[in-house]
Amino acid sequence: MQVDKIDRQIMALLQENAQLTIQEIGQRINLSKSPVHERIKRLEREGVIEKYVTLLNKKKLGNLLVVFCHVTLDKQTRDTFVEFDQAIAELPEIMECNLVSGTFDYLLKIVVHDMEAYNRFYQERLSVIPGILNISSFFVMSEVKNTTVIPV
Repeated sequence: MQVDKIDRQIMALLQENAQLTIQEIGQRINLSKSPVHERIKRLEREGVIEKYVTLLNKKKLGNLLVVFCHVTLDKQTRDTFVEFDQAIAELPEIMECNLVSGTFDYLLKIVVHDMEAYNRFYQERLSVIPGILNISSFFVMSEVKNTTVIPV
């Protein structure tokens, strides 16, 4: 799919504020409502715009604990990866799960209410997943940058 400068401008605006109206977007990029609407619908149809979400403020929800985990599996086989991926998909506390290269297999981003909740999650839900050899946890002390905006 071809994405041009105008598409990129629309995507940048929507990433910053998905509640902008078509008219507001058009005013900001000097384009009428109809072509803006057509471009947004095409970007949605093509899957470039995947979905619209509401981002919540962790501090206002009680300063939630963010934990990054390195996970190493006992075997690096397709079946082991598939089983792990399926188990992780069932855990809402895991915000991100990435298969990575390097000295461990997965990098997880986990959000829980506090250390006690993480301990429970770790002991009862994460460490019991079959195929895990090692888990290393890293606790976020200060969030320097957190964005969902992809540079377009």
